[in-house]
Amino acid sequence: MSYKDEIQADRLPLHVAIIMDGNGRWAKQRGNQRIFGHRNGVAAVRDTVEACAELGIGYLTLYAFSTENWSRPKMEIDALMTLLVQTIHKETPTLMKNNVKLNAIGNLSNLPSDVEKQLQSAITNTSGNNGMLLTLALSYSSRWEILEAISQIAREIEDGKLRSTEITCDVFNQHLSTANIPDPELLIRTSGEYRISNFLLWQIAYAELHFTNTLWPDFRRDDLYKAIIDFQKRERRFGKTSEQIINKN
Repeated sequence: MSYKDEIQADRLPLHVAIIMDGNGRWAKQRGNQRIFGHRNGVAAVRDTVEACAELGIGYLTLYAFSTENWSRPKMEIDALMTLLVQTIHKETPTLMKNNVKLNAIGNLSNLPSDVEKQLQSAITNTSGNNGMLLTLALSYSSRWEILEAISQIAREIEDGKLRSTEITCDVFNQHLSTANIPDPELLIRTSGEYRISNFLLWQIAYAELHFTNTLWPDFRRDDLYKAIIDFQKRERRFGKTSEQIINKN
């Protein structure tokens, strides 16, 4: 029996988020520069996207570039941005074939103009697709996102559009960049690191966390299947007791 056969189709996570980590170490192990790892990580993205779409996952969010990543050496950033433009252009037909709709979150205005242009073009071209929503987190950090949401809410209060007593979790959610996306149920991080790295901190309040030692360029659909199988073995209580969950079912 394959790992895919072990997955319960009626218990799939609606939203999977992935911290794609390990490209640099993968390249270093092979005596190459970090960008070599980033280039080889593209195959992992393609395989993961197609596998999620085939399973019927509704939402997939990939942490592609953080606000902190801007502090990396300029040569690496420039190479990454070039790779991003090439990848988005090359992979758009794959998204169309799999009926995947592309989305992006983060401080996108910080991206180079050619990257932003190619990204927006791909988002427009896939906007008619009604399958899985693939979200790329680019120039993104959760602290940045939360501060942006607070700033928006503060402006609405100043303009008399909102009262402080009306601020609820739902109101706050609607001011996040993921406003119309359900919270992740499964968060995967590759490369053996046990950190969240400023990614979707508000949204993963009740997400199940899965850590794998696999470096991102080596991550394939079987690794995804294992993470989903692990997810399906867990009891999700959301603060309740096991007895309450059992009696509800």
